[in-house]
This record gives sequence, structure tokens and C-alpha cells, in this order.
Amino acid sequence: MPAHQRPGDGLTGDAADHADGDHAEAEERLRAEHALVSRRLVALRGDYTGMVEASRDTNADDEHDPEGATIAFERSQLDTLVQQAVRRLAEIEAALDRLAAGTYGVCERCGRPIPAERLEVRPEARRCVACG
Repeated sequence: MPAHQRPGDGLTGDAADHADGDHAEAEERLRAEHALVSRRLVALRGDYTGMVEASRDTNADDEHDPEGATIAFERSQLDTLVQQAVRRLAEIEAALDRLAAGTYGVCERCGRPIPAERLEVRPEARRCVACG
């Protein structure tokens, strides 16, 4: 299917209804995932802020604590999780934009349809499995 053609275009009857249903399900999945990742991001940012505030007034030398991870290491891990959530939200929002534009489910590299199974697992997927 050409990238400019909207899935379901030119279809009539049951085929068009199926394509519309697939897009409604995809939008529902994407919106649910967006809400989940948004909540996780808020929690992670709260954890990060709490960690920074808790360590601000202490003069503990955690860099030489043989008992475990340093505060800097834990803060770095939280920061990484925040950045991953931010990138995931951007991918989900881009998928919603593709859905609105009628290009959702079409591989950005080869122009072939992305299999439904892949979109079920990774609803924000931009490429088919072959194109990676």
C-alpha cells in the first residue's frame, strides 16, 4: 500500500468496517499506553525530585560507602528511566499523528503494511520486522 494511501481507502462494506475497527482499536491501545507512560513519568519525576531534595541537606560521603550504590548512581538510574519514558511518549504521540494522517501501520522504510501482531506488541512501531 502506498504511504499516501490511508488503510481502508477504496474498501467497501465489511473490509472498510474492519479497517476502521482496526484503527479504533489502535487508537485505544495508543491512548491507553500514553496514559500509562504519562503516569509512570510523573512518578519517576517525583522520585527524582524527592531524591535530590533528600540528598541536598546531607553531607554524607556516599561515594565511599561500601554498603551499596551511591546516591549519584541511583540518581543517574532514575534520570535514565525518565528519559526513556519521555522518548516513549514522543513515539506514542508520533504514532497517534500517523494514525490521524492515515499512515499508521505502514512501514516508513519499505512502505509495506506492518503486521498486526507487531502493532499489537509495539503499537508505536514505525517499521515492519524486516526493516527493523
